[in-house]
Amino acid sequence: MGAGHDHDIDFDGLSEDYKRRLKAVIAINAVMFIVEMTAGQFAGSQALQADALDFGGDTLTYALSLAVIGSSVRVRWLTALAKGISLTLLGLWVLGSTLYRVFVTGVPDAEVMGIIGFLALIANVASVVLLVAYKDGDANIRSVWLCSRNDAIGNVAVMIAALGVWGSATGWPDLIVAAVMAGLFLSSSFQIIRQALREEAEDHHEH
Repeated sequence: MGAGHDHDIDFDGLSEDYKRRLKAVIAINAVMFIVEMTAGQFAGSQALQADALDFGGDTLTYALSLAVIGSSVRVRWLTALAKGISLTLLGLWVLGSTLYRVFVTGVPDAEVMGIIGFLALIANVASVVLLVAYKDGDANIRSVWLCSRNDAIGNVAVMIAALGVWGSATGWPDLIVAAVMAGLFLSSSFQIIRQALREEAEDHHEH
């Protein structure tokens, strides 16, 4: 695969089947954002609220990904770059709010965490199954795949946190998982930004 030609080979989303799947994933994420944010507030769980924010961010970024399909390489890598930066900010916000919660007393509701975490896992596994056939694409398409994969990992982590909260009767497992999820957001954002910048360099080289 020669330099300067990757964007010719990477899938760019120009497929009606892919667009249908992406629309379904957007709908799943929008519903789960509302459900999980409400439950996170009710249960007092930082991990649930962090995951809900991820659902909300994904809803917006997936819609943006859908909007720029078929656009120029420049528009697509700029969109991916913007998504990478927003994911970085989300990760930093979750990390900061988690550190703040360390000093606030209160044990989350483990039962609500476990139930909603399992529901969110089902939603994200469905999203991953819908998108897995298109995981190797340009920065714009790959960012969608990485976010969906991270969400599924995050939901497993929330359920582990619920078990930890239930077993220890403290909020520490919830806070630890929220911090780990923040690290996952940051790791993915760096991958997306790196690929977007590579595609920008290739686009510049071509022109």
